[in-house]
Amino acid sequence: MRVSELWRYPVKSFGGESVGESVVEPWGLEGDRRWGVVGPDGFPVTARECHELLGLTATTVDEETIRITARDGDSILVETPLGVPPVPVGHSRQGFAPPADQDVSEWVSDRAGRGLRLVWQEDPTVRRISGAHGGQEGESVSLADTGPLLLTTEASLARLGDWILEGGGEPVPMSRFRPNLVVDGPGVEPFVEDTWEFVTVGQVRYRRTELCDRCVMTQIDTQTLETGKEPIRTLARHRRWDGTTWFGIRLVPVGLTGGRGTVAVGDELVPERAETTETTRAAGEAGAADSR
Repeated sequence: MRVSELWRYPVKSFGGESVGESVVEPWGLEGDRRWGVVGPDGFPVTARECHELLGLTATTVDEETIRITARDGDSILVETPLGVPPVPVGHSRQGFAPPADQDVSEWVSDRAGRGLRLVWQEDPTVRRISGAHGGQEGESVSLADTGPLLLTTEASLARLGDWILEGGGEPVPMSRFRPNLVVDGPGVEPFVEDTWEFVTVGQVRYRRTELCDRCVMTQIDTQTLETGKEPIRTLARHRRWDGTTWFGIRLVPVGLTGGRGTVAVGDELVPERAETTETTRAAGEAGAADSR
């Protein structure tokens, strides 16, 4: 099995960019979710409550610059705010973050239809991964929700698509789940990733911190920005336990040589299964739901 797609999202909740390879840092892919948006009160704003954010796409220009592009093709360059005094932000365990230039925030606000400020995570080591989400001492995360990377498989998406069709709906694309690594190839069974305790991709080893619980953001059509019932409706029938629905696994890099590694499309993935963990129980419950 190999990496079939590789994605990073320079701005949290914006559309991302497909890349052929990327540097891997302890807190995730280089440049992934180091930017985010907040409201006038500093509290984070995501596409869950502001769907218009998904109509903006962020891509990497160089180490200190990203470009944000709107659906009409208009775009703006954003420079990293080095040396800019930080402002209070409500991201958990973050506290403060330097803002982008005012004209950038106004540009984003105009397209989102509400007052927003674009902010940058200057120090990615300050946001530790919560122990409740599988974090260990010294592990940190970008502005991503709870873990550095998200892995999904084509086989699981195909099975989900079959279930949705059986219920009379239309399958959803992988982009709804906003993964970093997508895996495909011989031997990849649907939802087998639930049982992977560690995976080695290329020369980097990762530990699974938790299965990924899915929210209403996956129901937003990234083309129309309208909210539908899928995939949560179908996941609730086949992949629901502990009061939520599940798709994909979160990973944290471990043992990076010199603090950095690399990952590329085509890299082989070698899993190490968890035979006696809570996720094995969860996978068993998923299988039982599949058989009903």
